[in-house]
Amino acid sequence: MPEAVIVSAVRSPIGRAFKGSLKDMRADDLASQMVRAALAAVPELDPTTVVDLMMGNAQPAGEQGYNIARIVAQQLGLDTVPGVTVQRYCSSSLQTSRMAFHAIKAGEGDVFISAGVEAVSRFGLGKADGMENTKHPAWAAEMERTATNAQTPGFVWSDPRERGERPDIYIAMGETAENVAGLRSVSRQAQDEWAVRSQNRAEAAKLRGFWEKDITPVTLNDGTIVSTDDGPRAGVTLEGISGLQPVFRADGTVTAANCCPLNDGAAALVIMSDVRAKELGLTPLARIVSTGVSSVSAEIMGLGPVGAVQQALSNAKMSIGDMDIMELNEAFAAQVLPSIDDIGIDPDKVNVNGGAIALGHPFGMTGARITTTAIHTLQERDEQFAIETMCVAGGQGMAMILERLS
Repeated sequence: MPEAVIVSAVRSPIGRAFKGSLKDMRADDLASQMVRAALAAVPELDPTTVVDLMMGNAQPAGEQGYNIARIVAQQLGLDTVPGVTVQRYCSSSLQTSRMAFHAIKAGEGDVFISAGVEAVSRFGLGKADGMENTKHPAWAAEMERTATNAQTPGFVWSDPRERGERPDIYIAMGETAENVAGLRSVSRQAQDEWAVRSQNRAEAAKLRGFWEKDITPVTLNDGTIVSTDDGPRAGVTLEGISGLQPVFRADGTVTAANCCPLNDGAAALVIMSDVRAKELGLTPLARIVSTGVSSVSAEIMGLGPVGAVQQALSNAKMSIGDMDIMELNEAFAAQVLPSIDDIGIDPDKVNVNGGAIALGHPFGMTGARITTTAIHTLQERDEQFAIETMCVAGGQGMAMILERLS
């Protein structure tokens, strides 16, 4: 049975939504640059032999609509390459890697592009699905619900099934973080301490040049080149963020400092069979060992990584002790901390170069971005195994185990 190996991995800088460096970039233009760069890193490969271009995107409407994967293929002149857009919210481009992994294992192709993009700054722009110059309905509804619940002190989560109700599947993610914080007694101080850790570690990685290896520059429409993330913030301290007010509930613990911001970005991987890589004389970066996907109550979606990691480890016949590092997407510090506890991994192995609280979380990009960062982190530390995971809106989790090969 063939192995699925990653032969190139690139990601754009991450911009702050609405006010950052990539705010004027269309999602298709941004994604096209990353796919082009991923292919350029493998000059031995004839791009027309790619079996499928799979693009993760959490809000596939407006400029991100009309099957953006196929649009990107056509923008790059790859008319013979089909494209599919995949939506599993925060794990959309981890799902595309999982699809490539499964297809290669099944013998249904030997070269795939797994990519992801999110241009939050441009949500609702353009025309698709009957919309024109209006915010995406789901986005507007989430913001309205968030504003309402921020004025509702004392809300305590309980399983909707126990209340004889249907669960509110796509409630604002900040509310789910407050639910987890209450359920698992995650203090405001613990959340803030993790946020400071994320910012400080990402800043330290920036100072030693790690992110220069991780980031592929983007050329803006006016010719300006963007080569750095808009984050992390320099010199973040516990004292400096401890005075911030809660965002989602008046008496809550989740603030703008201990959760991820809204962002723009794109990433792309070339995944092929080890047989094809050998034929082309390539030395792969990493092997996909296994994947996992899980489900939890939507109202505590932040605990989704736990079951997904357990499934990925079981599929690989490995234990958490075999992992050298973990990249756990920091949607909220409130969900990261109990997830680490339940998974049973040494916190010092988690997000060693900082995470999404510092860098950002462009939803459709994140899966492929974390893969890219995990590979470069393994290389820098001369280690072998990484596991990446994230919680997913609607009450899910995903995970993937990687083995570094070069």
